[in-house]
Amino acid sequence: MGILGLPLLTRMKGFSAKIYATEVSARLGELVMRDLVSMHGELKQFYGPMVADFPEWMRKEEVEKIPSALREIILGKDGAELGGLMPLYSEADVNDCVLRIQKLKYAEEACYNGTLVIKAFSSGLEMGSCNWILDGPKGVIAYLSNSSFISSQATAFDYQSLQGTDALLYSDFSTLSSTEDDEDEENQSVQLDDKLPPSSHALVQLYGNTKEDSEEMEKLAFICSCTIECIKGGGSVFIPINQLGIFLQLLEEVSKAIDASAMKVPIYIISSVAEDLLAYLNIVPEWLSRQRQERLFDGEPLFDHVKLLEDKKIHVLPNIHSDKFWMHSHEPFIVFCPHWSLRLGPIVHLLQHWRKDSKSLLILEGMVDPQLALLPFKPMVMKVLQCHFQSGIGLRRVRPLLETLQPKTLLFPEEFRSHISFPSKKFHSVLFYTEGETSKVSCKDGSELKIPATPASNFYWNTFKEQEISLAKLNGELVVENGRYRLLLDNNEKNSNGRTNSVPNLEKLLATFTNLGINASVEHQKMNSESQIPCVIHTQEPYKAVMEIGTSGVVITTAAENVASHLYKALDSVLKGN
Repeated sequence: MGILGLPLLTRMKGFSAKIYATEVSARLGELVMRDLVSMHGELKQFYGPMVADFPEWMRKEEVEKIPSALREIILGKDGAELGGLMPLYSEADVNDCVLRIQKLKYAEEACYNGTLVIKAFSSGLEMGSCNWILDGPKGVIAYLSNSSFISSQATAFDYQSLQGTDALLYSDFSTLSSTEDDEDEENQSVQLDDKLPPSSHALVQLYGNTKEDSEEMEKLAFICSCTIECIKGGGSVFIPINQLGIFLQLLEEVSKAIDASAMKVPIYIISSVAEDLLAYLNIVPEWLSRQRQERLFDGEPLFDHVKLLEDKKIHVLPNIHSDKFWMHSHEPFIVFCPHWSLRLGPIVHLLQHWRKDSKSLLILEGMVDPQLALLPFKPMVMKVLQCHFQSGIGLRRVRPLLETLQPKTLLFPEEFRSHISFPSKKFHSVLFYTEGETSKVSCKDGSELKIPATPASNFYWNTFKEQEISLAKLNGELVVENGRYRLLLDNNEKNSNGRTNSVPNLEKLLATFTNLGINASVEHQKMNSESQIPCVIHTQEPYKAVMEIGTSGVVITTAAENVASHLYKALDSVLKGN
């Protein structure tokens, strides 16, 4: 659902950002965007095109008439967001947006500008939904969005790939709106303590039980029982589509419940993209859960809707104006259709027609405010059932997850400060971030530099014992490739054998010897590329010695050890000055 706003950005003049998405997210997002454009087109056809850039309803005197809850959504809490509203995008905008997206598989590497290596890993929430790893020269950053350990449709949550990063940005805001956490007996403050070992085994123990699975299945079973009861009473059931995974589960469970009741009730899926959507879901087994994949290995279709369509138990319609639908509208039926907001799509027409039918049932899924959503349809006597399904990690599950991931720096929303406290011994650093503000995260000390092995073995190192570091001077070009620094040495710095030329400046060396009172002369100097010993220096007074200065080292031959040390210090001072 988060991809819906993307065309509003890509159509802006000068927009040039790189866009990454998983293959499934990009395709499903495209379908949902096209469906939104189609529903909006129908809205314009009904109400007429907007003749002015600033609609009449957006004028101050008109906005004041809107109910306070809706007015706050439009204007924002500070009353300044009205100017941010803009016309919806067109189908051409959607086409341009889709072309800009670079599509990735899970764990596939994409290199941005040579600096960042970007990878997506399954979040377990929906097909194609993911968390991100950004690997750069200064460290590895993980972006953790809404994720789920319970998934009957999508690939399992791959939390292992997020372990041990330099920084982790936690961005699952569903935690704050989770009602199950508010009902937990010790829910007001979750303290990260030492009772749970920071290991994957501990995480599996907490999440591997079937309690949460059973809670989700109980919700589905309750909806099915209410649906059957409504149908038996002569009413129809309307289910606006929100989460794709929940829609697919409800479709299958409701169909099973109808079969078990021995009733014949038509099920309609009304959407301009429903046919393409259902067809696409059958060709992406690698993005589905293990349970779904096992069905394929057993020779069964990935989803039940394939057989339901063949048996004509469900009917897919592009719009609500189909004669096929209205011919049977006097009989009980079940409809899945957009839009969950109850402001667009077939659901608007359906509610206008059936809102005064006390036998019928509307099932709302998600965190939509029913009082606000149903305002345009009042007075309304049809029954309404609202059910919340898991859309993220949940507050009481944050603790073991973060203890397992163990990032060096954790960035947490400011809104969570009163809900969770973090002991310093568990995390190196915890920062609370706020929307619109910049958070500075410390990087790891130093960066790795890749240098060809042969030249690196012949560097001239200057060692500083007090600081416990060694330095070498190099000439070349520093580049960043695939998120790592590389040094491309100058050709002048290498001979044909690939050795780094660390020969001192002879004029400076002789001048240094003279300043130290040492009489020296160059006996042999052969600077061609084949020479292993570019020069040989003889010293006569005050002591005799021979210095063979090569590309891979220096050999000093003398009768006294202290003389060799004295000459080496003089050579070292010249090399440091080069």
